[in-house]
Amino acid sequence: MAGRRRWSSEEILDAAAELLRTSDAESFSVRKLAATLGTDSSSLYRHFRSRTELLRAVADRVLLASMDGYRAEGDWKRRITALALRLRDAFGRQPQLAAVWGRHASGGAGSRLVMEEVLSALRASGLPDEQIPVRYHRLAVLIASLIASEAGVSTITGDEHAQGMELFRVAVLGADPERFPALAHFARDIRPLGADRGAAFEDILAAQLAEIEAAARPS
Repeated sequence: MAGRRRWSSEEILDAAAELLRTSDAESFSVRKLAATLGTDSSSLYRHFRSRTELLRAVADRVLLASMDGYRAEGDWKRRITALALRLRDAFGRQPQLAAVWGRHASGGAGSRLVMEEVLSALRASGLPDEQIPVRYHRLAVLIASLIASEAGVSTITGDEHAQGMELFRVAVLGADPERFPALAHFARDIRPLGADRGAAFEDILAAQLAEIEAAARPS
């Protein structure tokens, strides 16, 4: 009688990524993944010690893919911007995995490549070495948060989007000008959170890089 198939780590990660594309990180479980593969959870724990370790490995594959073919070009700001946009595009194709990265981070080869490039670019900015770890952390939090937020918007259905837009219009255009004078004044110009996120991403990142540039200038 043939034994149960043994799955490789890469095959397990392929299946996990596919499962996450059609569900979300909250409902993901090793048991559900094992059922998808037609095996039991214990066989998966031989490859990954925990659910969190498995999720981190899935997220790291996205980082690794985003760095494939990357070449550091231009000044330090262009390098960080180009890298951030590559990460945004990579997670934009797999938005369910963006929340995994934002929550669990990763510690594999992809993560090391991203960290090395950002830290190298920050050193090229002229910042003193003692300031670079803090600036790196702020950039990492900012980029991960923006990507996770944008990915969250991209996963809503058309009906959910329409309902959200209607609620936004009611909340903003229907605001009592006596109680909310500033909101009433800007009501027709305020954009909902889901609007124009691409430009917002680049503007927010550019502002952070400008702050770093100012800090790097000799006093």
